[in-house]
Amino acid sequence: MLQLFKTYNQNKSLFSSSEKILLTVSGGIDSILMCDLFFKAGFNFGIAHCNFQLRGIESELDEAFVKQLAEKYKVPFFSKKFNTSNYAEQEKISIQMAARYLRYEWFEEIRKKNKFKYIATAHHQNDSIETFFINLLRGTGIAGLHGILPKQGNIIRPLLFANKIQIESYVKKNKLLYREDSSNASDKYVRNKIRHHLIPLLKEINPNVESAIVNDIKYLSDVEFIYRNNIENKRLEIVTKKNNSITILIKKIQKLNPLSTYLFEFLKPYNFNFSIVEEIIKALDGESGKQFFSPTHRLIKDRECLIIESKKETKELGQKKTDEAFLISKKSKKILLDNIQLSFKVESEKFNQQLVTDNNSACLDFDKLDFPLEVRKWRQGDAFYPLGMTGKKKLSDYFIDKKLSRIQKENVEILISNGKIVWVIGHRMDERFKVTKKTLKIYFVKSVLLP
Repeated sequence: MLQLFKTYNQNKSLFSSSEKILLTVSGGIDSILMCDLFFKAGFNFGIAHCNFQLRGIESELDEAFVKQLAEKYKVPFFSKKFNTSNYAEQEKISIQMAARYLRYEWFEEIRKKNKFKYIATAHHQNDSIETFFINLLRGTGIAGLHGILPKQGNIIRPLLFANKIQIESYVKKNKLLYREDSSNASDKYVRNKIRHHLIPLLKEINPNVESAIVNDIKYLSDVEFIYRNNIENKRLEIVTKKNNSITILIKKIQKLNPLSTYLFEFLKPYNFNFSIVEEIIKALDGESGKQFFSPTHRLIKDRECLIIESKKETKELGQKKTDEAFLISKKSKKILLDNIQLSFKVESEKFNQQLVTDNNSACLDFDKLDFPLEVRKWRQGDAFYPLGMTGKKKLSDYFIDKKLSRIQKENVEILISNGKIVWVIGHRMDERFKVTKKTLKIYFVKSVLLP
């Protein structure tokens, strides 16, 4: 077993012999085996134990037992009591989920503070099989069918080479003491139902079902690797990020087969579920402007692409606001709003026929402005006199002419003087406030799009 342990660690490149590893030890048979192997292999380790206070005196005895174990091995010991039930109730999650969150958050704190390289858990092959079935029942897709991975970030699982029978045999042969968790006998949890009922039933059909599933898990893990590579290659071709929006070209996505699987994978990082993806597909050939929502993002079907943006609140960075408008005084030099920075400067210059402005800057006649100016989002009914034109134009019509997407329109800010639009920021100035030969002072405004 010790040699298998060393070989597995080497083959999977879990950690080097010089690195400090934090072992998560409950006191049960699996974690006791892990401690013994780490000790006999001469690895540098410490022990962390969580007391979730869910089993009364048993929880206290578990903590005392693991503390004695750390003293036996003469390694650092860390323990913490958690009010797990209260936390689960407060967060409205299951006891299992609460315990999982609390322990991993604390383990990471210990790891960083005490300079451990990795956190080691005592998961073994049978745990991986149970996880396979849990994910299969939940419908997690191919990503859930690889079971438990040997290494994920700062977490390692150095016992995945062993099954329960091998572990029990080693512990018995080496006369290792361990604690029994009475909750393991309960069918309250899904994992225990799979362990106590589903696996035995499958063994009646195929006595070697566990080794068969372990082989399937390895195969599916390799298949997932190939699958992920293909998805990522297609993602690079079709999904682009510009400023704070993600775009997916509709014509290109429609050429993919199977469309629903590709689009689901592209949208999964933004928390869109499969049923919403199917609704999006139905809308691909429809009119633009339809919106779809995930818990964290919004997707808009535009003319030629799908546009995804994060749900975020408008930033308020210390500027005085009136009716959702930022006030700009004569002394204002710079303001931030959303992802735009505006800077202001006043200069006395003679009119210059070469004076030009681009979409991100405006040169205005200072004396035509009534301060304080305002910056706000455009609204239906807003109108202005586009620079170079004599007639009035509604902003909504101007945006249609410019073929702006819904998200682009929603993000448009306007600079206002005494109720009149001075500049459609990032687009066009108003004819009424342009610099002329009679201008004595020029008011320079520059817009910079922040990353």
